[in-house]
Amino acid sequence: MTYRFYSAILVCLIPFIADARLPDFTDLVEEASPAVVKINVSFKEQDRQGLPSYRGQLPDIFRELLEQQRRSQQDRPQRYSMGSGFVISEDGFILTNHHVVNSADEIRVTFADREEYVASIVGTDRRSDLALLKIEAENLPVLGLADEDDLRVGEWVLAIGSPFGLDYSVAAGIVSAIGRSIPTERNETYVPFIQTDVAINPGNSGGPLFDLEGRVVGINSQIYSRTGGSIGLSFAIPASVALNVVEQLKNNGRVDRGWLGVAIQDLNQQLAQALKLSKARGALISAVENGSPADEGGLIPGDVIINFNGKAIIDSGDLPPAVGGVRPGESATVKIYRDGSQKSLTVTVSALADSGETRSRQDGGDRLGLVVRDKSDGANQDPMRQDGAVISQVSPRSAAEKAGLLRGDIIVQLGRVRIRDTREYQRVVSKLPENVPIPLRFFRQGRAIFRTIQIAGK
Repeated sequence: MTYRFYSAILVCLIPFIADARLPDFTDLVEEASPAVVKINVSFKEQDRQGLPSYRGQLPDIFRELLEQQRRSQQDRPQRYSMGSGFVISEDGFILTNHHVVNSADEIRVTFADREEYVASIVGTDRRSDLALLKIEAENLPVLGLADEDDLRVGEWVLAIGSPFGLDYSVAAGIVSAIGRSIPTERNETYVPFIQTDVAINPGNSGGPLFDLEGRVVGINSQIYSRTGGSIGLSFAIPASVALNVVEQLKNNGRVDRGWLGVAIQDLNQQLAQALKLSKARGALISAVENGSPADEGGLIPGDVIINFNGKAIIDSGDLPPAVGGVRPGESATVKIYRDGSQKSLTVTVSALADSGETRSRQDGGDRLGLVVRDKSDGANQDPMRQDGAVISQVSPRSAAEKAGLLRGDIIVQLGRVRIRDTREYQRVVSKLPENVPIPLRFFRQGRAIFRTIQIAGK
């Protein structure tokens, strides 16, 4: 009797057990794979800027000799790297990671049908680790970025890429967490990462992460590993972040982010009690920069930000991406706790200084052929200067290279304008005339130097 009873129950459960089996990814892979590309990148074995820094102090009479030495480095052997990417428009725009193509000498993209193209960089953004490439092609297969952050923890996701150079490998897993704040080497947290247990390995970087509907919900970017291989901790950039970055890179070749001007920290339960809060949640303001948007908007140290422009702030890592997502010049509503009561303030967000080393469309640099960043504590400090734009890259055959500028030089004046930071630098460079020698003043290892620089006309 008992045997028959349980057998009957099992027969009734069979349809439900069948429905609970793992999802079938075959159709998704077949439809999406044609738009996924393998990216092969070549670099010069030694950076053209890698000459010993003391040579910059030699008299100008030796400049031609040094320039010949730098040009001779072009004949050195190359090194190679690889990654993944995917097509986002029929006319050849491709999305990948910044770290895949940063400082590349040549970029080649290969499709599943073995068609290969040379790609150029439209723009890259270090802070989001995204890069936009362009190839000369039409009517390409395309993948669409999801326009809503509606992923849920536990949801199935799938990645397609080229781990270790193995073309078009597929791996599946689930979403382990959402909104992970992972500081960069510069302690920046502008991306709320999607954490998954998908098997991501070197070579997957820049490839798409899909949901079961075939939408690209993320761009695979990082892994956490003690061995270099996958251990089930991988991180993807949300599609919503990529949409904003792609739009700005297409239009401007760079990404502008909002800036508030506060130092923040997490709350613990003791701090929460001392500040008369019921829960240890929010971003505690520990300092406010004078004259910053936060200062002008009425924020003060001790305020706890719990909502920024409609986005809940659970801990301090939630604030930078929320602020960075606001366009400079726009107003934002900030909800805070102050003295145990909730207040609402309005701030007008400014532009974050471009220390992200963004690269522009034409030649890997700006109109002068430079990639610059702001000075940072402990790096490239000069006892005579506290401001300026630090050169981090000089493009070959550019106006800057012809003027003899080197990586590490600190530009402090263009024309008659003093350069305090990268925002001032970019404003001035955008207005420089062509075919006219422009006075240029910079510091090189503590020595002030005047030269001229000239942008060649078309």
